Amino acid sequence: MDRYDAAAGPAGPEGDKLASPPGGLLDLLGVAAAVLNDKGRIVLWSPEAERLFGYSAAEVLGRYAADLLVDPLHKPRVLELFGRVLAGEPWAGGFPIHCKDGTVRQTEFRNVPLQDDRHHTYALGIATDQRQLRELETGLALASRLFHSAPFGLAVLDPGLRYLLVNPMLEKIHGKTARDTVGRRPSEVIPVADTSQIEAAMNHVLTTGEPLFNQFVLSTTPADPDPWREHAWSASYHRLQDQRGRTLGVGVTVMDDTDRHRAASEASRARGRLATLAEAGMRIGSTLDLERIAHELADIAVDGLADVAAVDVLDIIFTAANPALPDNGRDVAFRPLAVAARPPTEAARAADPVGEPAVYAADRLVTQYVTTGRPVLVPRLTAETFRRLGRRPHSDILDRAGAHSYLAVPLSAHGCVLGALSLLRVHDPRPFDEDDRDFAMELAARAAISIDNGRWYRHERDTALTLQRSLLPHQAPDRPGLRIATRYRPADDASEIGGDWYDVLPLADGGTALVIGDVMGSGVSAAAAMGQLRTATRTLSRLGLSPADVVSGLDHLAEDLESPFATCTYLTCQPASGICEFASAGHLPPVVARPDGTADLIDPPPGPPLSIGGTAFTTQRFVLTAGSRLLLYTDGLVETRTDPIDQRLQLLRTLLTSAPQDLEDTCDLLLNQLRHPGSSDDVALLLTCLTPGPADHSHRTR
Repeated sequence: MDRYDAAAGPAGPEGDKLASPPGGLLDLLGVAAAVLNDKGRIVLWSPEAERLFGYSAAEVLGRYAADLLVDPLHKPRVLELFGRVLAGEPWAGGFPIHCKDGTVRQTEFRNVPLQDDRHHTYALGIATDQRQLRELETGLALASRLFHSAPFGLAVLDPGLRYLLVNPMLEKIHGKTARDTVGRRPSEVIPVADTSQIEAAMNHVLTTGEPLFNQFVLSTTPADPDPWREHAWSASYHRLQDQRGRTLGVGVTVMDDTDRHRAASEASRARGRLATLAEAGMRIGSTLDLERIAHELADIAVDGLADVAAVDVLDIIFTAANPALPDNGRDVAFRPLAVAARPPTEAARAADPVGEPAVYAADRLVTQYVTTGRPVLVPRLTAETFRRLGRRPHSDILDRAGAHSYLAVPLSAHGCVLGALSLLRVHDPRPFDEDDRDFAMELAARAAISIDNGRWYRHERDTALTLQRSLLPHQAPDRPGLRIATRYRPADDASEIGGDWYDVLPLADGGTALVIGDVMGSGVSAAAAMGQLRTATRTLSRLGLSPADVVSGLDHLAEDLESPFATCTYLTCQPASGICEFASAGHLPPVVARPDGTADLIDPPPGPPLSIGGTAFTTQRFVLTAGSRLLLYTDGLVETRTDPIDQRLQLLRTLLTSAPQDLEDTCDLLLNQLRHPGSSDDVALLLTCLTPGPADHSHRTR
C-alpha cells in the first residue's frame, strides 16, 4: 500500500494534473488514455477517457485509480498487475471498470511502463469498450473474409480512379493479377474497347454520392475457357467515406450476369422441376413402406422426366445392415420394386416383374451403375446398348416400342448404394442430357433417404419382433395358496412392441413376488431394457429385500438404460396370512376385488417412474382376504386418447366385481371389454386369487 502515499508528478507540482487536449488521434479512434504515477495516482486523463467512464479530468487527476475505478474485490489483483507494469512487464486484457453513473463497463486494456527524463516511472493505460472492440474485430475479420472469398468481383479505387484493392475473383475476370492492376485506371485493366462510360459512372458516384446499381457491360473474360464467349457483367458503384465525411474513393462490385440472359428459355422448365422436387418431398417418404416409396418415385419420374421408370433395389439390402458395393465383373441380384409408364407404352413390358428377384449379368447397364456408384447416360440407344439393357425378348420389345434414350442413376444414401432408378424416353423425342441427369440424381437422392429409412425400419421391426418374442414372459410358476392367470398382448402395430412385462417369483420365505412393469418407448431398445429390468428384478428378489429396496435398486439400474423411463410395481404376498407389501414407481395402482362384490384401487403414494434418481420409495402394506382377487396391469389396458382415466379405472373395477369365477375367463373379459381394436400399446395382466387351501395348479398363460 506504500506506493499510494505520494502525489509527486513527472514535472513539478503541476505535472500530475496535465489533461490530454481533445481532438487527438486516440479520441478519433475511440480509444481512451490515462497515465498513473508510481503511486497509482492518475496524472493524465484523455477526453475519450471522460466519454468512456464519465469522469472529467478535474474529477480524477490526482486520485488513486484503484480506489476510484475498481471494485474492492478486484483491488488486490489490480495492485499486483500495477506492480508488474511498473517493473517493466506490459499487460493486456479485459477488466470491469466502475463508471461515474454507477454502471460497470467491461474494458479492454493495454498497459505499458513509461519513464521520463528524471527516471520517474509511470504506467500508461490505453482502453476501449470491450464489446465495441470485439464488434470491430469481428467486422474487420468478416470484411476481409468476404473480400477475399466472395464469388463476385470487388475493387476499391481512389478519387483519381486508380485501383487500390482488387479481390481474387476480379483478378480472374480481368485476367490480371493485383500487382498488375493496383495503381492503374479502368481503361488500362478492363477488357472492353471503350471504358469511358464506366469511368463516367464512377465519377458521377464520387461527385454526387449517389450509388449506381446494375450497370451492364458486355465483354469477354480470360476466366472463361472460351476466350470468344461474351459475358454480361453487372457492376455497382458506391462512394466510400471516412467518419468525418471525407471521400476515400469508390467501391465496385462486379457480378457475372450471363446466365440470367440465357435462362429465360428454361425458366418454365426449371420452375416445373422445382415443383416436382417439392411434390417429391411431400409424397416420397410419407410412409416407411419400401414398395410404396418405390411406386411414388416411379410415378413422379414419369411426370415430365421420362416415359418409363423402374425402381430396383439390391437384394442384399434386406439382409445386410451396411451392404458394400457389388464386385465389378460379377452378377448382381436385384429386387424390382416398381415400374411406371406415362403414357402407356409397350416398353414397360420389358421390365422385370415387380417383387420377383432377378439376377443381372455383369455387362448389364443396371449392374454397371450399382457397381460403380455413378450414373449412366446413353443419349442415343444403339443395338449394343439395347442388348445391355436386357435379355431377349426384352431388348427386342424396347426396340419395337421406340425407346431411344436411357438414363439410370444410383439410389445412394449415407455412402451406401441401395439400388437404381432407370429411365427411358419413348414418346418424348428429346434425348436425355446432363440437366436431366442432375435432376434425376436429385430426385433419386431424396428418394434414397426414404428407402434407406424404410429398410432400417423393416430391419428394426424384424429385430424387435425377434427380440420381443424371446423376452415374452414364460408361464408363471405354480405358487402355494395362489391361483394365477396372466396375459400379454403386443401392440397391433408391430413397431410399437417391446415395453410391457410381468413376472411371478418365488421368495425364500415361502411368499411370492408379483411384478408388473412398462418401459416407455418401443422397438429394440424398449425390449432390451425390459429384459434387463426383468433380470434385475429376479436377482433383487432373491436377496430378501423390502419392495421399496427392490424398486430403488431398479431405479438405479434404469438410469443407465437406453430407454430410461419405466414404471413398475413390485408386490410380495404371504398366502398364509394374506399380508401383501408393495412399492410402486409411477405405475397404475393395483385393484383388489373382494368376495363381497366390492373392488378398490390400492393407491400407492404418488411418485416418479424409474431412472429419475434421488427418489425415496416406500413400502405399503394391505391384507388380502381369502377369495379376493388382485389385479396388476399396464396402462395399455385402461388408457385411451379420448376417455378420462378415472372413468376407465371405474369401468375396470365394475368389470372385476361381476367377472366370472375362472381367472382365465376374467382376463379374457378384461381384454375384450377394455382394449380397443388397433391399439398402439402393449398390455400385460397379472391376476391372482388367494385360496385358503392348496395352490390351484390349473392356471395357464396366454
